[in-house]
Amino acid sequence: MSFEINGFEVHSSFLDNDSINEIIDEIESLDSEYPKHGIRNAEKKLSSVKKLINSDLLRDKAEIYLSGKAEVVRVIVFDKTPDKNWLVTWHQDKTISVSDNKNIAGWGPWTLKDGIHHVQPKLEVLEDMVTFRIHLDEASEANGCLKIIPKSHRSGILRKSDQDRIVNESEEYICTAMQGDLLVMRPNLLHSSSKGTEPSHRRIVHVEYSSFQLPKGLEWA
Repeated sequence: MSFEINGFEVHSSFLDNDSINEIIDEIESLDSEYPKHGIRNAEKKLSSVKKLINSDLLRDKAEIYLSGKAEVVRVIVFDKTPDKNWLVTWHQDKTISVSDNKNIAGWGPWTLKDGIHHVQPKLEVLEDMVTFRIHLDEASEANGCLKIIPKSHRSGILRKSDQDRIVNESEEYICTAMQGDLLVMRPNLLHSSSKGTEPSHRRIVHVEYSSFQLPKGLEWA
């Protein structure tokens, strides 16, 4: 089935070993006290990540799924480890990061995370976005890989009760991946992850792109 129907697809061996090692080496060179398990605004903190997300490799791929030029919305590096082995319940990614807090009809609530304004926009914004999850390590059920509900993005922005109903009525897909694989998904696709039963490094570069034309006075943060 197509990406537009399922809301996701996997591309094997997308990122080469040299690029993977460059990012891992830079992450590992950070001070030992740095919270490496969740690096928000990672393109502003890691030059290797900035180079990757601005590369033709990623932007050209993103524009396949968008209506126009791909702009970076948000970049996070995750690393689930034995010390940071978390559970994420079923949810949709419903917020974007922008340059300012403005009163826009149908947008809200607003929050501030790591100094960046975040807001839940109208559905039309999310429908012109795509999420890339680039695997720097193997991802398996044992180390807490992502799980998704195919087609759930087609139900729009869901209330918690509707999320629960869809999860109960649907078959989940386990997103196992090899190092270098790329998972492409719509941000409002229902997804979750369990704690790893055999936790190890599960490093992910999470990048969101959009081609939506923001209201006047706003830019992607």
